[in-house]
Amino acid sequence: MPASYAYLGPEGTFTEVALRTLPEAATRELAPYVSVQSALDAVRVGEAEAAFVPIENSVEGGITTTLDELVAGQPLMIYREVLLSITFALLVRPGTTLSDIKTVTAHPAAQPQVRNWLKAHLPEAVWESAASNADGARLVQEGRYDAAFAGEFAAARYGLEALETGIHDSPHNAQTRFVLVGRPARPAARTGADKTSVVLWQRDDHPGTLRDLLGEFATRGINLMLLQSRPTGAGIGHYCFCVDAEGHISDRRMAEALMGLKRICLQVRYLGSYPRADADTAELGGRFPGTSDEEFVAAAEWVARCQDGRF
Repeated sequence: MPASYAYLGPEGTFTEVALRTLPEAATRELAPYVSVQSALDAVRVGEAEAAFVPIENSVEGGITTTLDELVAGQPLMIYREVLLSITFALLVRPGTTLSDIKTVTAHPAAQPQVRNWLKAHLPEAVWESAASNADGARLVQEGRYDAAFAGEFAAARYGLEALETGIHDSPHNAQTRFVLVGRPARPAARTGADKTSVVLWQRDDHPGTLRDLLGEFATRGINLMLLQSRPTGAGIGHYCFCVDAEGHISDRRMAEALMGLKRICLQVRYLGSYPRADADTAELGGRFPGTSDEEFVAAAEWVARCQDGRF
């Protein structure tokens, strides 16, 4: 298996910065790819051991490009996640002033995060999307656009300068979540502060269907961290649901919830159980009455005793 990690490139993206925070990244060849799709496809065809891609940000929620790639095609699994605080710099060719800027570019996910700043400071500038923020910086270097929103660290790499820094519309600490994705295998070991990701397809469309799906988690005290619908391609009104839930597949409550979902869903795609990046602030599972592994075991033993007439 190639000892390489694919990531959304080119060099100088926030994705690369987040990837380099993983200790194992120092022992892998890091290969930039032009899109999320091409990075994940590199894993599917065996060109790369794993791919590192953005999946969620605190302003816009789930990144649909990545979610759709995990929903469709040959199954893949998430093994790690990383949270990275994001602020943008406005990168320009040396000598460019704010009044010179008529066109700006960045990855589409950046636009909602700088929209208000752009409206206040460059209301007449025309926005054009780039394959990534770093690719936008490259296009500015080539003279295609006047400015790019990217990480300040990308300026030196592309011979640009940061005209403005610390740009972000959110009053809070905006973050982007990245995931390390590989081919299906045994999930990462349980840590006690974990996350499980699945995709759920409804068996049919009737009142209360989504409530039934969510009930499998709720009745077992499992908190959801992401719930996003994505079209299945079967026509208007046909959706599947991408879900991130607190807990690990080896937790009794999570295993029972997944079994329940498997019974009532048309299809369930398991995307992995893995350590939470915010494990230092995560509340451990089983914090609601009746949802700890010990309580599930005790209940199962009670049923067994009843079946044997030993109650």
